[in-house]
Amino acid sequence: MEHDLQDTLSLLARTPVALNALLRELPEMWTSRNEGENTWSAFDVVGHLIHAERTDWMPRVRMVLQFGEAQTFAPFDRWGMVRETQGKSLGQLLDEFAHLRSENLGQLRALNLQRADLQRHGRHPALGMVTLSELLATWVTHDLTHLHQISRVMAHQYREAVGPWSAYLGVLQCAGHSS
Repeated sequence: MEHDLQDTLSLLARTPVALNALLRELPEMWTSRNEGENTWSAFDVVGHLIHAERTDWMPRVRMVLQFGEAQTFAPFDRWGMVRETQGKSLGQLLDEFAHLRSENLGQLRALNLQRADLQRHGRHPALGMVTLSELLATWVTHDLTHLHQISRVMAHQYREAVGPWSAYLGVLQCAGHSS
């Protein structure tokens, strides 16, 4: 499937709504537990998404448009959410994420990107040359990865409670993809 900017905007706008519907006002047992050492809880994932909204997606979009491949993106701190979440409740994080995403999508729309813009190149520190289109498609897929991760982490909490049905529940068979 080819990347489509309107679909990208539509999907990105839905992530805060989906997270809010799934996580807001759940007992902490569902949102603060993880799958073990060096794994993330739903709370951590929301913090990670906030950190990415601040430091990754739109800053990289602007870099591609301003500098092209002449400047390399700053490496992304995958554990930067620790700073983002200190002293905050999950409700505050959900609100903050929704606000930041709305701002970023407004900025993205304001760029009025054209087909030629989407083919412009930037330089990723590990992957090398990437297009703006690939960056935007990755933003959507990153969201979907973390929505999957949250459902997997939450299902993990009932891994023993489901008893023999665990053999039929794919989410409990998934080895995980990202932390």
